[in-house]
Amino acid sequence: MKSKTGTARGYFAIGIEGGSKAVNLGNLLRSAHAFGASFVFTIGADPRVMDTIADTSRAPSHLPLYHWQSIDEMRLPRGCRLVGIELIEDAVELPAFAHPVQAAYVLGPERGVLSPALIARCAHLVRIPTAFSLNVATAGAIVMYDRLRCLGRFASRPVAVGGAPEARSEHVQGAPRRRRRV
Repeated sequence: MKSKTGTARGYFAIGIEGGSKAVNLGNLLRSAHAFGASFVFTIGADPRVMDTIADTSRAPSHLPLYHWQSIDEMRLPRGCRLVGIELIEDAVELPAFAHPVQAAYVLGPERGVLSPALIARCAHLVRIPTAFSLNVATAGAIVMYDRLRCLGRFASRPVAVGGAPEARSEHVQGAPRRRRRV
């Protein structure tokens, strides 16, 4: 069942640097498919990760899956902001992060961190406020849910526990904008 509410504007992608476990990539693919990602990618992943992708939604037949051998090979669409997800001190905590409308989220490898070269290429660094690191696929799902919650068109949450949510306001088309030619 596909939800029509909450559709967000823009697009996003999600990927892993240095992935080594097919099950994690498969779970990330399935979550990306469910949350409406435009594409999924890997950077420098172990080639065996591609052998047995555990994904019951058959996501690669519904969205592109790119495999880049290095950071230098990575090509993102114009205007797409690279957002690194990592447990580092300088990162913004996810609940306080304003998601770019056009974004590619990249997660570090299992039992590792994003490389310094990839961190340098990121426009934003974000951390999920947890006591310790999470499974790569789980962290990816949390980031995608937060994006949908922030950029989707949902009604506001009720203030009181058990309260009814406010009705979602209908979109109103504004008047055309006239731009001066320069």
